[in-house]
Amino acid sequence: QVQLVESGGGLVQAGGSLRLSCAASGRTVSSYAMGWFRQAPGKEREFVAALAPISWSGGRTSYADSVKGRFTIFRDNAKNTVYLQMNSLKPENTAVYYCAASEYYSNYDQARTYDYWGQGTQVTVSS
Repeated sequence: QVQLVESGGGLVQAGGSLRLSCAASGRTVSSYAMGWFRQAPGKEREFVAALAPISWSGGRTSYADSVKGRFTIFRDNAKNTVYLQMNSLKPENTAVYYCAASEYYSNYDQARTYDYWGQGTQVTVSS
């Protein structure tokens, strides 16, 4: 099993940047598919970004169309942490952001794929 703890959320103005962290314990993040999802009030949880295990094409990345070119998911194996760098933030990016881990990379954009979840971190983007 793996335990996930997110941090790095906060309040930022539109156009600003934040870096979210997802610290893992129990197992190494490089052996999991890692995903970031978000949920805004009154909306369903939606996919943001995913990072394949190292064994899968060296860790390919995938992004929701709405964040491509602005968000980057990456991993620091030494710190056993996955990050989500978010640039050019928009008010519509306001949500609780969740980190998740899965044994499998298939269907990486589906929340049901992931077995382990963090508690979430709030991101608020003001206009």
